[in-house]
Amino acid sequence: MQDIRVSLITVTYNAESTIERCIRSVIAQNYQNIEYIVIDGASTDSTLQIINRYAQNIKIIISEPDKGMYDALNKGIKLATGDIVGILNADDYFASDDILTDVATVFMHSNTDVLYGNLDFVDVNETIIRKWRTRAYKRGNFDWGWMPAHPTFYCRKSLFNSFGVYSLEHGTAADYELMLRFMHKTEVNAYFLDKVMVKMQCGGMSNKNPVSRIKAWRFDLKAMRKNGIKFPLIALIMKPLRKMGQHF
Repeated sequence: MQDIRVSLITVTYNAESTIERCIRSVIAQNYQNIEYIVIDGASTDSTLQIINRYAQNIKIIISEPDKGMYDALNKGIKLATGDIVGILNADDYFASDDILTDVATVFMHSNTDVLYGNLDFVDVNETIIRKWRTRAYKRGNFDWGWMPAHPTFYCRKSLFNSFGVYSLEHGTAADYELMLRFMHKTEVNAYFLDKVMVKMQCGGMSNKNPVSRIKAWRFDLKAMRKNGIKFPLIALIMKPLRKMGQHF
């Protein structure tokens, strides 16, 4: 069977301290059929210069103002020509050099529509400080505050064509809303890859301070109501409680 193409999207903005690590982890992958797309939001530091040093390993480089991370991801999705689409944030890097081989193998040999796995949170010294360990998806998991780790989320490009891209009206919960839409509302076939796929440096969009957290809750609640969560207030309470077990 011919290898399928994996389109991998990295979104950047003033990420000079981490972008090289991210790119090098992509180059180190032992899977060959990768379409690497980097969307930069007109960085004002040395991010773009670093990206351009690796231009021979990157299929598409765009640097222009955008409306934020999810707008940039949507640009990348529109440009992607692969069978499978995934993301690797500028602050993140692959946990091993065989991740995309494992991802592609699953999609090639099954009717999987979406795939996700485990994730480690690291500090600036790459020391693990949290572990996101999940499980195989069952219908109804989202009703109890469950969600996959978005940096490990891969799906067939056809899903974006059928069900839409990231919704900017959901703010920091745009990734959560998209996974709800694909996995809960439309019930696509999901596969859990039981291994650490990504190392994520802490400092996510919705976890910076209490005010940001309150805004994130509102966006979460909106996403839940839109996508048919039975008891959204219960799911809203359970969602952060599930993360307590990630600390050690």
